[in-house]
Amino acid sequence: MWTTNVHRARPAAAWPALACTALACTALACAVLLVTACSSSARATGAAAPSSGSGSQTAADTFLAQGQDVNGTALHEPACGNSGCPLSGDSTTILYQMNWTTWSATEAVGTGTYQVDACNPSCAAGPVYPVAAVVTFSQPVKVCSASGTRWFWSRASFRFPNGLPKALQGQNAPQNPWTFTTLVTAARQSCG
Repeated sequence: MWTTNVHRARPAAAWPALACTALACTALACAVLLVTACSSSARATGAAAPSSGSGSQTAADTFLAQGQDVNGTALHEPACGNSGCPLSGDSTTILYQMNWTTWSATEAVGTGTYQVDACNPSCAAGPVYPVAAVVTFSQPVKVCSASGTRWFWSRASFRFPNGLPKALQGQNAPQNPWTFTTLVTAARQSCG
């Protein structure tokens, strides 16, 4: 089992992010996904821009990629019940009990519980904190595959109405906003 801490903004977290990207690239290379040509234009953040015509994005084809894996389970307005909805590939950040007030082609807004592993002294041994959160997903990116085109949220922003526990403040705070760089890289590679 690999554990990474890519959801934290820490200087020492660079090598795990590269390892996750390499794993995603390997998975994509094995999966013959280069079927549909995608738009080559990009937003300032590097996310693929929506295209017009038959490949246009709608709320119905915009998904959350569980664990940032575009080849895994695609979630549409998930309740994130008992098993939760992992945001990180190593399950150190998981959404639970979500209620979505908005799920459009450009933004999804929901309230629920954001469960964060403090990763101290390590992610395997760190305490996990459930935190009330308002989550906003945005900047969907286009992913092309043999089964069709889907859009996945590439950015998450969080608001914590009750604040964060002391263990998750300062340098230990969850990255906010959080750009899913592994997912963005996979999307770029899938659409060539």
